[in-house]
Amino acid sequence: MDRLSRLYFGRDDAESDITEGGLLREGFLRTAAYDAAVEGRKRLIIGRKGSGKSAICMTLASAGVAGYVTSLVTPDAMSLDEIRRFELQGVTDVIAKSLFWRYVLSLQVAKHLVSHAAAAHRRSVPAVGVLRKFLTANGQSIDPKLHEQFWRAIQRLKSLSLGAFGANLSVEVEAPSEGLKTFNQLEVVERHLLECLRALACPLDHDRLLLLVDQIEQVWSNDPQSDAMVTGLLLAAKHVSSRFSPVRCVVFLRSDIYDVLRFSEGDKFRGEEMRIDWTSVALQDLALARARASTCDPLTAMELWAELFPHEVDGIPMPEYLLSRTLMRPRDLIQFANACRDTAEKNGHGRVEQQDVLEAEVQFSQWKLQDLVREYEVNYPFLADLFTLFQNSGYIISRAALSARLDTRQSTLLRRFPQYTSNLTVDAVIDILYGIGFLGVERKKQIRYVYQDPARVEPDECRFYLHPGFRQALRSVTATDLHPYRSAMMIDRMSPVDFGRFGEVVGIRGGPDFGLLDSVGRAGERIMRRLQDPRLLPEAAQEIDSRIRAMIDDTLTVRRELVVGLGDVDLYGYVRWAVEFLSDLGRRLQASGVGDDDAVRTIARTMEDEARRLASEAGIRLSGP
Repeated sequence: MDRLSRLYFGRDDAESDITEGGLLREGFLRTAAYDAAVEGRKRLIIGRKGSGKSAICMTLASAGVAGYVTSLVTPDAMSLDEIRRFELQGVTDVIAKSLFWRYVLSLQVAKHLVSHAAAAHRRSVPAVGVLRKFLTANGQSIDPKLHEQFWRAIQRLKSLSLGAFGANLSVEVEAPSEGLKTFNQLEVVERHLLECLRALACPLDHDRLLLLVDQIEQVWSNDPQSDAMVTGLLLAAKHVSSRFSPVRCVVFLRSDIYDVLRFSEGDKFRGEEMRIDWTSVALQDLALARARASTCDPLTAMELWAELFPHEVDGIPMPEYLLSRTLMRPRDLIQFANACRDTAEKNGHGRVEQQDVLEAEVQFSQWKLQDLVREYEVNYPFLADLFTLFQNSGYIISRAALSARLDTRQSTLLRRFPQYTSNLTVDAVIDILYGIGFLGVERKKQIRYVYQDPARVEPDECRFYLHPGFRQALRSVTATDLHPYRSAMMIDRMSPVDFGRFGEVVGIRGGPDFGLLDSVGRAGERIMRRLQDPRLLPEAAQEIDSRIRAMIDDTLTVRRELVVGLGDVDLYGYVRWAVEFLSDLGRRLQASGVGDDDAVRTIARTMEDEARRLASEAGIRLSGP
């Protein structure tokens, strides 16, 4: 089997990639976030979907951490409504949900102590026996690896049995409200956990407990109850970690969830936070590690990116090209690299060719656009409607042009999403689209995306770029809205009548008029000199340049055919075409997404002036605007 057949970059999600046939075990790349969690320096790991949070969590749960037994806590989507609706009379929503999380985490501590005592302590410890009875009385398994669904945990908390701890607790836990009673009950449980820890008196070489909480998005729906649930988790995790010294709790949380939380103790978590950020070098290292693991071959970076993949695509080095289509997340890179490899195999190639990458990119772009809608469907359910504003257009857009496009859909959007009125102004839309990575912004003559510069878009920042990863899906692969150039000679021979619809010839002179052809060429040269303006966007200048050069080439072809007396060239029809071509190009450029730029306006006016000059010289009366 050749290396391409063995090459594989892993599965899309960590939960699958950790299983047999996945690459998370062999191809895992240690990062700063992983090290911070292992060493206990950070207890809140934050990152976007696909950034590798769960990869870290699953690796910790599977490979373990020296000196710790790990316990993975993940809520189930079936319990979403029960968790959101959970409340306790007499306390706030946040406190009620923090008590629920304290119960869930304390159960894991209890299971660990019972299991650990049986495995590592030969003597009988009465306090542990009581704890075992408590777990059994409340329908809990002793196995730390077994978890019940959260909706059952809610039911058990509301009917918690403390009989195992003694018959005289009724007065101690009695309280004027349901919430205060639950608080007192948990205090009893936690005090007994502390008593077990003292009784066991574990030496330093005994395993401690590392609690890992992940997949919170399963029970979050962007409403106050969901926010309270996440806030309650953070408070409970900090409480359990601080109250039980042999216990550490690490929470893995999506950044779009964490960043909308507003709670009074939020400033106390700053020191616990670790945000996952990936550099280009780290992502390339990840790809190489996974390629080596899948092929069982100590590949070098050169072998991967020049032998198995093309050295470059469209003049851009292969790793840079791949990463430019991603949001700088491992999942994106894994999916795109796998798509390239699969396409090469489908096309019968022994290595990934440039055409395979370009073909795979179309599918990958469609995936990523759909994934972005799903990723933010809870926060921004109107995203799919906004994306249509960028279809079949240039990938550069000004603030004014975006505002004009939004105006055309404003009433429809407000009718469909009336509760999101504040999110559907042009400034809010720009903030949202930049924040999710869909748009980049021009800052100090550089294009910056949110993963490169998270600062919010300022009101004076007026030029935006559709991210390369979404351009193919939206069919917006050119910088401007200009139509592709169509050769005048081909148009003339296929459909000569097309020339007559833009104007009429006032005077017809006999014989070839090479002066008119020279005028067309000089008009093109004057426009091209204007393209040297340093204020002009390079992408726009390049696209205009290609069209003007094509017009000049066609003009030379017309001259050659007239000189040798070939063909059925319609000289005046050609000049009419050139007049309308320049006029139309100027109008389209003005109306494009970059049309409010001074340099672009200057070029557009130059084209229209040259069109009028040619029309006057040729005696053509323009019928258009």
